[in-house]
Amino acid sequence: MRATSISRAVAPAALVLLAVWPWQAHALFGDDEARKAVIELRQRFDAHRQATEAELQQSREARTQAQRGLLELAGQIEELRAELARLRGQNEQLAREVSELQRQQADVKQGIENRLRQVEPVQVTHDGQSFSALPAEQREFEDALAVLRRADFAGATSAFSAFLARHPSSGYAPSALYWLGNAQYATKAYREALESHGRLAGRYPQHVRTPEAMLAMANSHTELKDSRASRRTLEELVKAYPQSEAASVARERLSRMR
Repeated sequence: MRATSISRAVAPAALVLLAVWPWQAHALFGDDEARKAVIELRQRFDAHRQATEAELQQSREARTQAQRGLLELAGQIEELRAELARLRGQNEQLAREVSELQRQQADVKQGIENRLRQVEPVQVTHDGQSFSALPAEQREFEDALAVLRRADFAGATSAFSAFLARHPSSGYAPSALYWLGNAQYATKAYREALESHGRLAGRYPQHVRTPEAMLAMANSHTELKDSRASRRTLEELVKAYPQSEAASVARERLSRMR
């Protein structure tokens, strides 16, 4: 644009010079010298015009090259944008996959922990005794107690009998024998109640339920019309566990038997 402006500005000036110069040249130097001056002026004008056109051509080529470079740069930017979008999509997909893997890992871990809780012993305290028990063992005992609390004595008898058969060495065994004997007594199975409470007193003399079990044994003897065995059991209770509440009850009953 600048070269074009220069060319347009030079052309009128050159014409004016061409128009004026011959008269001045004729006046000063004559026709030959005037022609030489005109020719020289024309040559200068042509050289200037050619230089201007060359400069203009260079400017056009530079502008074309710059435009081409801008187009190439725009294409590269578009490619980079597309690549960035693709990478973002991959990152989002990877993030979803990682999240899913983490969820699956958490589910697997929870499943393992749940299975371990089913087979690993837990520390429990019952009737003043602390011991280890399997979760299934603990659940079975509590289920049997729930049946007894509903006053389903026949059902409780079956539940505690099954528990003792499956877990004969359980820390719950003394309590299970006690409640089994009570359920049997409630169904008037006095001999079975005697056997259950007798196992408790014989195997676990230090258990907190043993004095109560001996008192229940005396009751079973009474129901079976064996007053002598009932008295003997009460006397053994008072002697073995003199400070227990069951011993206080046994003393009262012994006083009434005299």
